[in-house]
This record gives sequence, C-alpha cells and structure tokens, in this order.
Amino acid sequence: MTTDAPHQPAEHEPGTPPHDAPLVLVTGATGYIGGRLVPALLDAGLRVRALARRADRLDGRPWRHAVEVVEGDVQEPDSLDAALRDVEVAYYLIHTMGGGKDFGDRDRTGARHFAAAAERAGVSRIVYLGGMHPAAEELSPHMASRREVAEILLDGAVPTIVLRAAVILGSGSASFEVMRYLAERLPVMVAPRWVHNRIQPIAVRDVLHYLVGAARVEGAADRTLDVGGPDVLTFADLIQAYARAAGLPRRRLRTVPVLTPRLASHWIGLVTPVPRSIAGPLVESLVHEAVAADSAVRSVIPDPEHGLIGVDRAIALALERIRESEVATTWHSATPAGAPSAPLPEDPEWSGGVTRRDERSRHVDAEPAAVWAVIEGIGGSNGWYSWRLGWVARGLMDRVVGGPGLRRGRRHPHRLTVGEAVDWWRVERLDPGRLLRLRAEMRLPGRAWLELAVDAADGGGSVLRQRAVYHPRGIVGDLYWWAVWPFHGVVFGGMQRNIARAAEEAEEAGSTGQDAVSAPTG
Repeated sequence: MTTDAPHQPAEHEPGTPPHDAPLVLVTGATGYIGGRLVPALLDAGLRVRALARRADRLDGRPWRHAVEVVEGDVQEPDSLDAALRDVEVAYYLIHTMGGGKDFGDRDRTGARHFAAAAERAGVSRIVYLGGMHPAAEELSPHMASRREVAEILLDGAVPTIVLRAAVILGSGSASFEVMRYLAERLPVMVAPRWVHNRIQPIAVRDVLHYLVGAARVEGAADRTLDVGGPDVLTFADLIQAYARAAGLPRRRLRTVPVLTPRLASHWIGLVTPVPRSIAGPLVESLVHEAVAADSAVRSVIPDPEHGLIGVDRAIALALERIRESEVATTWHSATPAGAPSAPLPEDPEWSGGVTRRDERSRHVDAEPAAVWAVIEGIGGSNGWYSWRLGWVARGLMDRVVGGPGLRRGRRHPHRLTVGEAVDWWRVERLDPGRLLRLRAEMRLPGRAWLELAVDAADGGGSVLRQRAVYHPRGIVGDLYWWAVWPFHGVVFGGMQRNIARAAEEAEEAGSTGQDAVSAPTG
C-alpha cells in the first residue's frame, strides 16, 4: 500500500470510505483496541470489514453503518475464507484472557488457522498487536503465548508487522483500570517489589496511530516493532501520576518480597472490580520490565504530527473524557464521547471508574409543558421541591467549608440559560421542554450532576425522569456517597413527588406557564 491517503471521490456516503478504497479486516472488533481501531481506519479513508463470532455484538456501534460485518471464528478455519476475501491488510487482535489451562493451545491454533487463510486469500499484510517483553527472560504463560502467536504469524507466508506495546493508557484498558482502582481506593497499599520494574506506557491514541500506519507503509513487513510513549517509569510511579491527575494525595506504597503474581491477582480481585481472569495475566506481565528495545518504529511509521503523548497528559485525557461522558448518555441522547481515550458503551462494566447513580422515573397526570415549567423554575426562591431543612442544612455546611451554598439563587425566577448559576449548581445542558442538567459546584470529594427530563407518556400525561450522578474522588468520595445514601429517598424521592404534584396542580388550575411554579411542598 502507499503512504498517501487514497483518493476519495465525491460519490460516496458521508462517513463511509469510497468503494475503491483498500479493504482491511479487523478481528477482535468487539474488544478494547479493535472497537477503537475501526473508526480510526475509517477516518484514514480505508474500507473496513469486521470479524465477530456473533454479528449482533456489533449492533449499536456508531460506526456499524460504515463497515461490513462477517461472522467467523479463528478456531473454525472454514469460516475465515469469506472474511478474508479481497482483503488487503488483516489485523489480528485476538488473545485469550483466562479461559482455562488450554488457552495457549487455542491461541496457537487460531493463529495458524488465520495465517493459512490469509495466504489462501492473497492478503498483502497481517498486522498483530502483542505485548512488549525482554528478549532473554522466561515469560509468564500469557506473555509467552503472545510471543508464540507473533512467531507463528511472522513464520507464515503473508508478510507481517508485529507491534509490541506495554501498558496502554486509556479508559477501558485493563492496565489503566487496575491502576485507577488501586490509586482511588487505597491511600496505602502493599505491593510486590516488581512494581518498581521499569515500563514504557503508551497512550491509546498513539497505539491506534501506529496500527493505522502499519497498514500503509511499504517494504517493512516481517518485522517486530516496539511502540512506547516518551516516558519510562515504574508502575509505582504510574500510580502516583494517576493520583496527581485525579487530585488525590500521594499514595503510600509498601513493598514486600512474598507477594507472588498469583497472590497479587487475588488481592487486586478483592479491591477492584476487574475480574481475576483479567488481573492475573496483567499482574504476570508486570513481573518483567517492558521498555522498547529500540526506536526502529520511527523509521517505518513516523510519530504523530504533534508528537507522542506523555504519561501525565495521557492520564489527564482519559480522566477528562471519562468526566465528560459520565452523564453524556441521557434519555434523549446516546452519543459516545468519541475519543479513543474515552470509555465507550462496549467497554466492560468494570471499566470507566466508579460512578454512583440514583435514577427515578414517575408518571405525571399533566402534560409535558406543565412539568417542564416546574423543572425550569427550580431553585432560588422557588426552592427544590424537597426536604427544605435538608437543603438548607447542606447549604450552610457548604458555606462553612468555602462553597457557594444556597446564597447565589438564580438570575430569573422562571427561565434558565446554559452556564448560569442556580444556588450551588451550574446549568450544564438545557434542551427546552425536555432536559435540564445541573453540575454541582458545592464542595464535594468528587463530581456530581442532577438531571431532570420529561417526555410525553403513551396514553396521556408525562413521564418525569430524574437522575443524580456522582463520581467519587478516592475512598473519601465513596464514604461520602454512602453516608448520604440513606437520605436519597427523602431528598430525591420527595423532589420527584413534589415536582409532579406542582405540575398537576398547575394544569388543573389551567396554567402551564410561569404560574405553574409554586412553593415547594415537603
């Protein structure tokens, strides 16, 4: 393939590469890297075919309309011929995590089937993403399996580029999630000595840059290239970098010589939601130093235009995207954050950090306009339609610690605009007649939002939906959530009941405008 972007004629669907663009196959499209690689390849002007054991697992992806999806399994060689037909470059992003003692056999078998099928189909190149490891050390079973898969592909008839990465920084990456949970939940932690081994992390968007670039270079096949970011540090340093970016105090690490990888993976399974089948191979990989053997990749695939992303910036990007997406999916919108460092809907449930939610839904015997008038008039002198004493007490507590409390009120008694203050909240999103999202500016050990939405109900009336979202910062943030949780029924339940009652009374009185806002009851 050429290094130039293929010409795109005007006659093709927006967001879809032209029909004469090179076709690439992505295996593992339901996984962390594969799901982010597909849109990156589309942005590069390439046609994409995605391989999945079940096609419906890709339904709902924002790029689904722009790709061809085929069903197949590398363990079933007959299913691969159709998937690889007319493919120029094939990405092999499959590795068995956990799954019993025979995972190595499955990895070997799958790689051999794929290499043979790619040869039959006349594929020009295979690109494989493996793990970075020292050359002369005995590796853990999972790292050894990755090395063996790379060797099988390199020994095959189809030219292959093997990219090897260490810790990948981005929300949803298993190594990033383990780091996040350890840093947020454990101010003091006991760790094995090998947390002081050197590693060379890389931002997920830089991994994608090299993967896309590997499809477009000339004459660089049948070789292994290490890809790493600009910083070399230890996993312990990485924990501290995350703590700084998340606004946490410095974490205290105490190393002990007796914590084996197996014990460490059990320990991680206890203090984080990451399954031990994932944590085990990750911990085993940290036993070895993972630093790029050389910088040969730069002579084959140029660095990104603005340079590689350092550790601090990569973590900040991941946290920024996480915070943006914590409440991005509403009842009226399901658009993902879109950046590779952000959490995506297809990521595992344990990724994305801890987010606490209180969600409530209620039918209201009033039209949406009446309900919306109450919602838009909330706060200030109109109150919060809830336990008044509780709100006043919380406002006084906030002022004591330097927060705004309830003293800011609101600019207009009945109308809101994006960006204005409402007591200790800030209007973050306003869809008139439908949705109000408020971001908390009170002093909290975390970040919080309150969202109120109204829809027309089938058969008449409305559906009032209410959601409180809280992203705790560290263990103190979690303790705060559970300390106030017993009061949620009174505060949020009462708010929803009283908003509904005010709307129903206003409509009964014949008003859906300013007069719909009445003094809170309760």
